[in-house]
Amino acid sequence: MLSSLASENQNPRQNDILAALPLEDYQRLLPDLEFVSMPLGWALYEAGQKLTHAYFPTNSIVSLLYVMENGSSAEIAVTGYDGLVGIALFMGGNTTPSRAVVQSAGFGYRLKASALKREFQLGGKLQQLALSFTQALITQMAQTAVCNRHHTVDQQLCRWLLLSLDRLPTNHLKMTQELIANMLGVRREGVTEAAGKLQNEGIISYSRGLILVLDRPRLEKRVCECYAVVKKEFDRLLPQKHLHENTAAPNLRDKRLHMYLKD
Repeated sequence: MLSSLASENQNPRQNDILAALPLEDYQRLLPDLEFVSMPLGWALYEAGQKLTHAYFPTNSIVSLLYVMENGSSAEIAVTGYDGLVGIALFMGGNTTPSRAVVQSAGFGYRLKASALKREFQLGGKLQQLALSFTQALITQMAQTAVCNRHHTVDQQLCRWLLLSLDRLPTNHLKMTQELIANMLGVRREGVTEAAGKLQNEGIISYSRGLILVLDRPRLEKRVCECYAVVKKEFDRLLPQKHLHENTAAPNLRDKRLHMYLKD
């Protein structure tokens, strides 16, 4: 029942890549797009597992993680409505050493591997968008590696918050400090201290696993250069959803934010 009600408010065009497809291409793909609920912590695929679907998030966020033999992990990239999950399908690998886990619950659409490959091989708009997204994703991975090596936990947290916010329809995230620590590959105490500083300065509000960003401009001033590098590349290579009139996402974003603040 819940998925039925949720699907009424969802539209494949709420994903940037699907929104940018020409009408003919979109209609050809539409019968193969399957609406899916994406709960927090759901693994879309595990390391080394053969991919069977590509996923196009609409209001959820998916983290790409590398997991070590001892169980420790670190996030290498994050994807939301700006892209897709499963680039190995059209890059020729079909598997990947990373795992994909839902970081922020929501919904999306999935496409069978065969349908994605068929469309990609046509050499049309989807191929162009998928390759542009892959280039932007590689930039994000490289910058994440640099950030984790050279910048403080405070700066890494700010980067992570901003990258996540850019891929959500609201200004709040439901995420525990333990999960954030796992994403960043740092100790929980470090995240607790960094989040505490931001909260004391009135930049964020954190309570019971819910992070509300109160002052984004000040958050942007605190972040390292890595965020700007990634954002610039994504803006350069990929279409922006707010430019598309056929998606209801901006109105949905405003409505959810209003409802949250009202509560």
